[in-house]
Amino acid sequence: MSIIEAHNLTKTFRTLKRQPGFVGTIRTLFSNEYEEVRAVEDVSFAIEPGELVGYIGPNGAGKSTTLKMLTGILYPSAGTALVDGLIPYEQRQANSKKIGVLFGQRSQLLWDIPPRDSFELMRKMYAVPPARYAENLTYFTELLELGPLLDRPVRQLSLGQRMRCELVASLLHDPKILYLDEPTIGLDVVAKERVREFIRSVNSQRGTTVVLTTHDIGDIEQLCRRVLIIDKGRLLYDGSLTAIKQRYGRLRRVRFSVAAATPLDGLDGVLSALGPDVTLADGEDAGHFAVSFDPHSVPASAVTKLIVNRLDVTDLAVEEADLEGIIRAIYRREEGQ
Repeated sequence: MSIIEAHNLTKTFRTLKRQPGFVGTIRTLFSNEYEEVRAVEDVSFAIEPGELVGYIGPNGAGKSTTLKMLTGILYPSAGTALVDGLIPYEQRQANSKKIGVLFGQRSQLLWDIPPRDSFELMRKMYAVPPARYAENLTYFTELLELGPLLDRPVRQLSLGQRMRCELVASLLHDPKILYLDEPTIGLDVVAKERVREFIRSVNSQRGTTVVLTTHDIGDIEQLCRRVLIIDKGRLLYDGSLTAIKQRYGRLRRVRFSVAAATPLDGLDGVLSALGPDVTLADGEDAGHFAVSFDPHSVPASAVTKLIVNRLDVTDLAVEEADLEGIIRAIYRREEGQ
């Protein structure tokens, strides 16, 4: 039996229609004109116990809105959700005992007191037995190497240190499900790896079901076997990473190095003549750029020949499609529909 089920989940927000300019702002104050924004539209999926699923999409795609309906914060406009046998937005108190939530840009720790005091407060809120609380705190402290951080005011912690404490706060009451919304945002490479290892350990050792939203492709590649891709409120893909690479990973990329002063004006138009899947991507500086193409319809030799004959190429390299490029192509294809 699935631990999380969403059936035709939809959320529509009704907002005041705003008019541009200063005069428009004044008129808006006295206006009764509203418009509807559909943040999530007819989304359905099921997640099994113990899965670690990536829920990804661009800003405004509907990821956080979906999570808020699953956690019981928002009521859906249509459709239904079921979390471990509970309707989360109707049975919020019972649901909250079964879930842990971490929103990367919002803190659940009190700013002026040490994390240990916040943890103790949460122990009482969730009625965690003292023995189990002590066991969990010891386990998580050792796993995340918190040590002296527990007795330092939260305001004195770095972002990476605070995020590790936030993870502990989300798991002290032994939730069956952990929702993570951008848990590695703003973290350096070392802090990201520590957080990823912790998530991996909690999922594998404790069997905690994890739903992860992130813009960091590294999080997805290192942690998730399955991904849900959402854009403009609609679910575009639900499947394994392996399958998505087989299905959408046909594109290849050729990176070119040219003289820094070489102009690229009009190159995208020339490339489009080879086929609709041949596109130009500017590089990090004036001397580098990349061209992506579908080798099933356009051979690499045709792409390189066109570029070499047109520009003063000093170096080139052919690359396989990476996950970031695949997802970007899916979004681009959706926008073109």
